[in-house]
Amino acid sequence: MTKGTDVHAADSHEMIRVHGARVNNLKDVSVEIPKRRLTVFTGVSGSGKSSLVFGTIAAESQRLINETYSAFVQGFMPTLARPEVDVLDGLTTAIIVDQQRLGADPRSTVGTATDANAMLRILFSRLAAPHLGPPSAYAFNVASVQASGAIKVEKGARRAEKVTFSRTGGMCPRCEGRGAVTDIDLTQLYDDSKSLREGALTIPGYSVDGWYGRIYTGCGFFDPDKPIARFTKRELHDLLHKEPTKIKVEGINLTYEGLIPKMRKSFLSKDVDSLQPHVRAFVERAVTFTVCPDCAGTRLSEGARTSTIDGVSIADACAMQITDLAEWVRGLDDPSVAPLLTALGHSLDSFVEIGLGYLSLDRPSGTLSGGEAQRVKMIRHLGSSLTDVTYVFDEPTTGLHPHDIQRMNGLLQRLRDKGNTVLVVEHKPETIAIADHVVDLGPGAGTGGGAVCFEGTVEGLRASDTVTGRHLDDRASLKKSVRKATGALEIRGADTNNLRGVDVDIPLGVLVAVTGVAGSGKSSLVHGSVPEGEGVVSVDQGAIRGSRRSNPATYTGLLDPIRKAFAKANGVKPALFSANSEGACPTCNGVGVVYTDLAMMAGVATTCEECEGRRFQAAVLEYRLGGRDISEVLAMPVSDAEAFFAEGEARIPAAHRILTRLSDVGLGYLTLGQPLTTLSGGERQRLKLATHMGEKGGVYVLDEPTAGLHLADVEQLLGLLDRLVDSGKSVIVVEHHQAVMAHADWIIDLGPGAGHDGGQIVFEGTPAELVADGSTLTGRHLAEYVGA
Repeated sequence: MTKGTDVHAADSHEMIRVHGARVNNLKDVSVEIPKRRLTVFTGVSGSGKSSLVFGTIAAESQRLINETYSAFVQGFMPTLARPEVDVLDGLTTAIIVDQQRLGADPRSTVGTATDANAMLRILFSRLAAPHLGPPSAYAFNVASVQASGAIKVEKGARRAEKVTFSRTGGMCPRCEGRGAVTDIDLTQLYDDSKSLREGALTIPGYSVDGWYGRIYTGCGFFDPDKPIARFTKRELHDLLHKEPTKIKVEGINLTYEGLIPKMRKSFLSKDVDSLQPHVRAFVERAVTFTVCPDCAGTRLSEGARTSTIDGVSIADACAMQITDLAEWVRGLDDPSVAPLLTALGHSLDSFVEIGLGYLSLDRPSGTLSGGEAQRVKMIRHLGSSLTDVTYVFDEPTTGLHPHDIQRMNGLLQRLRDKGNTVLVVEHKPETIAIADHVVDLGPGAGTGGGAVCFEGTVEGLRASDTVTGRHLDDRASLKKSVRKATGALEIRGADTNNLRGVDVDIPLGVLVAVTGVAGSGKSSLVHGSVPEGEGVVSVDQGAIRGSRRSNPATYTGLLDPIRKAFAKANGVKPALFSANSEGACPTCNGVGVVYTDLAMMAGVATTCEECEGRRFQAAVLEYRLGGRDISEVLAMPVSDAEAFFAEGEARIPAAHRILTRLSDVGLGYLTLGQPLTTLSGGERQRLKLATHMGEKGGVYVLDEPTAGLHLADVEQLLGLLDRLVDSGKSVIVVEHHQAVMAHADWIIDLGPGAGHDGGQIVFEGTPAELVADGSTLTGRHLAEYVGA
């Protein structure tokens, strides 16, 4: 072969080849994805994009990397099962940048989630005066410790030597680095007119017959038959505050602990949202959270608060808006820490570049939206020297104003230009337009999807007759006439987060869009000022807490009327028709699969042989309603079930109402028994919306309902919002999608910028007036969108 034409064998692996993928709803999908290119995966919601990108390609890459570690190390890592696929070839290391919320631990902040806090601590330990000690002296996650004792030392003969140990930490001793202290209302813990044996304790799970009730009545520290009001000071202290003490109750050795330390460990150390509803309600009743009076919410000890660089403490630095902090760091000039200042400057500039310059480092990470959390995760990778890596993004434009989307596109292209493979699941036409390669899945959702409809260039997609191709150039037009408001919700002096004493009247009885760049104060205005309460239904994008056992039927309350109808038709009790109760298959406990833990090898999930994945005992499946057993009903898509429960023997009006709402929000393709853990973010929000639509609310507050929606589904959503308004409801939508803006009756635009550059109302009026005005960023982008 002549020189120049022969290709080195190592250069022939230019594709990631997937053959026969069958994860979730994928139907033997085969695709070839070019490496070192930007590939966008499109398709309607539920068409299988996430199953292909995350469930197949990224999952297998991560599993193979885990297998390179020793068996001992693998024992400590999450075990990943091999995805159902025939061939996966040409994979490279995958880095997943998804929209999972960052940990809601009270000690997790934007600074601790990135490297910025660690670098700031080193900076202060070198330059701040008075000098405190090592970087840990400025860390609110490290407590100060002093200890002394004797250790045996062998120097010829063995002798004991006294040693002292001390560690300086920056944690505020009062609130233990949380910034807030809890005050417990004792009247919510017990009824002091009763004795313990009469059930004085009102804490969930502490009933007299329960295990905790038996411990407190049998511990011997107080008389269980004496009303708590007559306890001595000592007895009351033992009930509430006693430190852990070994005791014996009913012949069993146990540790006794006072009610308050026990509550702090079991309820207050956890994220409130993750508690069961009845426990959460109790915590909200019994506990008040107030700013720590010692550290004023900074989480830091007095030493860390008073040690400063040019009059700025580390608490002040973390409270600054990141754009200001970057300026301050650039103003420092000390040769001894020059490399550190450069690295810290780069890290802070990354925040600004990615559109998060309005955050501060002390912002709790649990308060970030899904899109913000995803962009915080991106910061690690922007300055990375790695190349030939596969970056996997899940709708990186979520929560971004059209103005910020252009910036995000630039970042995706930069990652690609460094020689990386970038895979993006996306619906926004602005991001689809920059793709080198497009894979369109569909044609429908759920069982109607899971096939590749198109593979090729963006031009090819436009010319193709796929759902995405047809809708790619769809542009909503401004409404000819808008509805008139029936009243107004008055907000006066709103100052949550960055809002600057905002006064605004939100019209009622119409569709209101609240717009503005990311960080301009939209959510602060809507969630902070619209009172949660009677008549207000708020639907956000927070994850639905659910296990593998939760599914749309259990979440929406649909299963209750169905179980009762089955029980009535067959003359048995309803509990038999629950896979979490008496009717569960004994082998798999109603899960449908058996998980086998292979210690250091990847665990395996196999379909239960006893019930063949149906989750119920064989005897239960003999009972029928309308010719179907309970497992067949749970396997039905919503659209089929809607027709099934509408008439005939299986007519259940209560179930039909819920199913109609699920169809209305575009979830007709979901099966009733599909685990909630397999739903996408957009599907979860629409499931919440369907559940809340049954409530008696008069005002609906929606947070970006178009997130995760295909262009074709946006039309259906607009129809649903119109139906809500026409039925007499008021709908307030925080939204970036221009189609929703164009369709609104009234727009409230916040800005002009983000963080302390925002927080003001820059426009109020109809969409047509906003386009004609043209002075705001939103107005200019909307004008461009509608072709005005």
